[in-house]
Amino acid sequence: MLVDEINAAGGVNGEMIQLVMYDDGADANKARTFATRMVEDDEVVAVVGGSSTGATMAMIPVFEEAGIPFISLAGAVVIIDPVKKWVFKTPHTDRMACGKIYEDMNKRGISKIGIIGGTGGFGKSMHEQCVDVAPDYGIDIVAQETYGPKDADMTPQLTKIAGTEGLQAVLNPGFGQGPAIVTRNYAQLGIDVPLYQSHGVASKSFIELAGDAAEGVRLPASALLVADKLPDSDPQKSVVVAYRDAYEAATGEPVSTFGGHAYDGFKILIAAIERAGSSDPAAIRDEIEKTTGFMGTAGEVNMSPTDHLGLDLSAFRMLEIKDGDWTLVE
Repeated sequence: MLVDEINAAGGVNGEMIQLVMYDDGADANKARTFATRMVEDDEVVAVVGGSSTGATMAMIPVFEEAGIPFISLAGAVVIIDPVKKWVFKTPHTDRMACGKIYEDMNKRGISKIGIIGGTGGFGKSMHEQCVDVAPDYGIDIVAQETYGPKDADMTPQLTKIAGTEGLQAVLNPGFGQGPAIVTRNYAQLGIDVPLYQSHGVASKSFIELAGDAAEGVRLPASALLVADKLPDSDPQKSVVVAYRDAYEAATGEPVSTFGGHAYDGFKILIAAIERAGSSDPAAIRDEIEKTTGFMGTAGEVNMSPTDHLGLDLSAFRMLEIKDGDWTLVE
């Protein structure tokens, strides 16, 4: 959609954008193969992609060695910390998500929690980050369990967590279908403390998969999911409303934050190419790193040589699912 829009307006610096697209299916091996093909056969000058942490981490060595700027669309903090010369990303990190969730727990007087995390790239990373930052927010993790990517029932793990004395809430760092299963099992067991999910489930498909069990679940996400609910004074509103309307008109599908991450990455890349006045990968990389004041679907981006994300916690919104839809937690 965005490439067509740019090319219809004359391209970038007078040149048409040629989009080379592959679907790695969140498979790290496929991702690395496609990354190699992009460098050796397609001769790309930059890459936006990698919606999963596993796929992103598999591609990074390829693009780093080739000197190709790579804007990842995945969540784990390890993607940009430590800083890698050629690698950037647009979604909030898993570590930031932990902080946003813990801030909300602090407001609700919650201090003793259980964590049930997925063992995939994102789930494992966020689980570790949430354990690491918990003391900063006075959070005591009293129970920890995990589940694999193919597990279809998390009742045993949730039963253990629910039986923990003093439990006040449960946090589920995860990606894919696992969090929906956790949410359904949670409701089936009648666990009566709040359930928090991560921004890894920030799409309508999670609500559809979890059904009525999703009611009351809270998670941090970008403003994109609550575009209409933002006050007119919010500087992000015009951006997220315009993208949502264009996306839904083009696809007939409800918007998700994952498409928003791609929108942000593409817009940042195109602006960098324009400023560079060149399609040289090194010149593009340097300009991506200079991105400041860019208002995207994830928030205002201000990158630097020491920060290849450029977002802060204020870019996250805390959402709660009510009546099968997203609502803003004030």
